[in-house]
Amino acid sequence: MNDSTTGAGHGQALPDGAGEGTRAVRAGLPEPVKHEPTLPGPVFAAHFHLPGDPTGPYTYGRDENPTWTLLERAIGELEAPGRDDAETLVFASGMAAISSVIFSQLRTGDAVVLPNDGYQALPLVRAQLETYGIEVRTAPTGGDAQLEVLDGAKLLWIETPSNPGLDVCDVRRLAEAAHARGALVAVDNTLATPLGQRPLELGADFAVASGTKQLTGHGDVLLGYVTGRNAEAMAAVRRWRKIVGAIPGPMEAWLAHRSIATLQLRVDRQNATALTLARALRERSEVTGLRYPGLPDDPSHRIASQQMRRYGCVVSFTLPTRARADRFLDALRLVDDATSFGGVRSTAERRGRWGGDAVPEGFIRFSVGAEDPEDLVADVLRALDESAG
Repeated sequence: MNDSTTGAGHGQALPDGAGEGTRAVRAGLPEPVKHEPTLPGPVFAAHFHLPGDPTGPYTYGRDENPTWTLLERAIGELEAPGRDDAETLVFASGMAAISSVIFSQLRTGDAVVLPNDGYQALPLVRAQLETYGIEVRTAPTGGDAQLEVLDGAKLLWIETPSNPGLDVCDVRRLAEAAHARGALVAVDNTLATPLGQRPLELGADFAVASGTKQLTGHGDVLLGYVTGRNAEAMAAVRRWRKIVGAIPGPMEAWLAHRSIATLQLRVDRQNATALTLARALRERSEVTGLRYPGLPDDPSHRIASQQMRRYGCVVSFTLPTRARADRFLDALRLVDDATSFGGVRSTAERRGRWGGDAVPEGFIRFSVGAEDPEDLVADVLRALDESAG
């Protein structure tokens, strides 16, 4: 983890075995100083006083910022608690974080394995990689199918649970197989969050996520991060961030750190309600293809229960037609028809409207917010009834 000592200080030491709520509330806070705020405000600076040789952590605003340092420490304490060999870097968006790992680790002639059912921007990444002479192989997330195309790859990219299909793969198994073949392993941890699973503990080299989603949870910040345990690989990620300038603004970093304090509260509420909603949807005859890893009969439940502590806030299902799905979304009163997921206000969308996802026309990705569960479920069931005509 970053442990810069100028500006942001060493940071408060959390008690051994601190609970996840305690950790989220206090992660990344600096040592207390009389008359100073417990969480310092954002540092707006393009440059810093720098007489003499350019030493020290803060020299120029594209390289480091004290507000980033605190946020990076906080995320690191959630993704890799107790690990001195892990480092976290924050980025301007989730895609900036994803790109930093992929493009910093691969060279012409290398091969990379991507999921073919992951985030819809991955096909854009594939096209760009192929223009650089990098071989891209793909396989589904479910059934650990990426194992079949690992030989000779330099990097394995895992997304579990996958977005939007919610398939889960065995991270330990895939990481062991990849390392045996000399490949690095990155896990997109966006949907699970560090409170749902910790990829580094499961053997991955990188945990990568969009902090735009449930990590910050209010739909008002674009952010990404990479936590890694390989010093050489992380140095390349840091160099990539510097080269492309994919840095977050200090206000976004401060908002993200402030929001992490409620992460455990939000995640527990949203995950519990997601399970309640999934159970209610299971009783509806017009709903097919229902997926939620927390359901005991979900195809991903066995593996998910072995490596996840929480199953996420996203439920996916399919309605019979595109028109029915559109009527359903229009009838919802407590749910915004919007993209993204993980926010305190529930959102849902007909995912096929974007293209790029291999889903039916009536496929719904539903992100459960922090509303009262009985209110939310009642709203969904009413909208299903009203959309039937």
